[in-house]
Amino acid sequence: MNKNERHQLLLDKLALYGKINVAQIAKEHQVTPETIRRDLDELEKNEQLTRIHGGAIPFIRRQKEMAYEKKLALYYEEKRSIAAEAAKYIQDDDTIAVDVGTTTVHIADFLENVHNLTVVTNSLSAVHRFNLAIEEKRMTGQVIMLPGITNPEQASVSGTYTIELLKKFNFNRAFISCGGVTNEAIYDFDIDESLISEVMIQHSKEAYLLTDHSKLGKTSFFHICPLLLLTTIICNQEQPRDWHLLNGEWVIAKQEA
Repeated sequence: MNKNERHQLLLDKLALYGKINVAQIAKEHQVTPETIRRDLDELEKNEQLTRIHGGAIPFIRRQKEMAYEKKLALYYEEKRSIAAEAAKYIQDDDTIAVDVGTTTVHIADFLENVHNLTVVTNSLSAVHRFNLAIEEKRMTGQVIMLPGITNPEQASVSGTYTIELLKKFNFNRAFISCGGVTNEAIYDFDIDESLISEVMIQHSKEAYLLTDHSKLGKTSFFHICPLLLLTTIICNQEQPRDWHLLNGEWVIAKQEA
């Protein structure tokens, strides 16, 4: 097949299955994976599909997520109150996962007298704050920074290495942020970050979603997990009346006067 024929084949398979895998297509059509990856890269540049780890999905016009520092300033006090509530669930000897988020990043600030805590995160900002908690003797334990490719705008790391190491852990609790949450699922803007949050949830006994009211009823591009996988949702607003949590609880974080 020439390049144009391969491109059409890829688009046809994508339309049929909704997702394509590089290794599978290379094997089926006796083409090198490198050739298929180059084809996918070119098709993505032409806005005909969206690349994901190991393959591609139909094209998604990416909405630019607000830079980290600007997001951090939005609903600042509300996020602090949510993080303070989340910190109450952390116990001695826990191993916890903390994803990238402008709410989850505040959790470390509210730890007091917690011993032998292991924190695993892909957030550069969270690492700094948990290390400060150790330095100030508000907690003992260790902070594990996941490997990966840095994203300066999000103060984070992500990528294949991040996912592979993350899968080796078993967590007591995962503390997750989101770009949007509905009665059915939680979502994020970035596919790499959504995959990391998804793996954290899958490898945790309990999963806590930290979200302020601005995310309620909203979706973004990438699905993280169904709502039924969450243990607890911590928000600064009451649960919407038409939302029904099958397994978890809804906790209202009260902002200090």
